[in-house]
Amino acid sequence: MDQIILIKALILGVVEGLTEFLPVSSTGHLILAGDLLHFNDEKGKLFEIVIQCGAILAVCWEYRAKISAVIAGLGSERAAQRFALNLVIAFIPAAVLGLAFANAIKAQLFQPLPVALAFIIGGVVILWAERRKHTVRIQEVEDLRWTDALKLGFAQAFALIPGTSRSGATIIGGLFFGLSRKAATEFSFFLAIPTLFAASGYELYKERALLSFDDWGMWAVGFVAAFVSAFLCVRWLLRYISHHDFTPFAWYRIAFGLVVLGTAYSGMVDWTAH
Repeated sequence: MDQIILIKALILGVVEGLTEFLPVSSTGHLILAGDLLHFNDEKGKLFEIVIQCGAILAVCWEYRAKISAVIAGLGSERAAQRFALNLVIAFIPAAVLGLAFANAIKAQLFQPLPVALAFIIGGVVILWAERRKHTVRIQEVEDLRWTDALKLGFAQAFALIPGTSRSGATIIGGLFFGLSRKAATEFSFFLAIPTLFAASGYELYKERALLSFDDWGMWAVGFVAAFVSAFLCVRWLLRYISHHDFTPFAWYRIAFGLVVLGTAYSGMVDWTAH
C-alpha cells in the first residue's frame, strides 16, 4: 500500500483520538486535516467513521472494569441497572433527533459560517459556565438520577450542530446541571460508547459498498492510531480536570472558529464537503 496513504491515515487517526473526547469538536478538526491532506473524498469520510470506532474502543478499555461490573450486575444489582438505564435515557434524544434531522443538518449547517459560529459560541458558553458559581450536587456518575440523564441527553443533542462537540456539549451541560467536573467528564465518556457506536454502525452500513479489503492497511493504521491517542487523551483529561477548568479549551474554540472562517473564505478548505 502507498506509504503516503498510511502516513495520512496515521495523522488523521491521531487527530481523531486527540479531539474526540475533548470539548473542541473532532469533526471540525477532521474536516480541516482531511482537506489539507487531500483525503476528503467519499472513502476519506468512511475512513473517519472507522477511526472513530478506534477512539470509542479506547474508552471501553479504560473503563473495562466498570463496564464489566455493570454488565455482570444487570440481572441483580440495582446500581448497575440504574447506571445502564441512565445511559439509555441519555442516548435517546440525540438518536431520535439525529435520525429525524441528520440530512437537513448536513445540507444546511455544514457551511463555513454555521460551523465557525458553533465553535465560537461554544467557546463563549464554556467561559460562561466556568465563570458562574458552580454548585455541585452530583459528585459521581453513580449518583445521577434519570432526570439528570435526560437533561444530559438533550445537552448532547446540541452536538448534532457541526462544530459544537459532543463531549463539550455533554460536559458543559453537566456543569450547568450541577455535576462535578469529574462526573460530567466521565458521563460524557460513557455516553459516547452507545452514541458513537450506533452512529458509526449506521454510517458504515450505509456506506458498506465503499469497504474494500484492499484498504485494510489504511483502516488498521488509522484505527490503532485513534485508539492509542484517544486512550492517552482520556487519561490526560481525567488528570487535568482534577486541578484545572475548561477555560483554555474555550479560547481554543474561539481561535479555531476564526481559523474556519479564514480557511473557508480564502478557499483553503471546503467546509461544505462534509
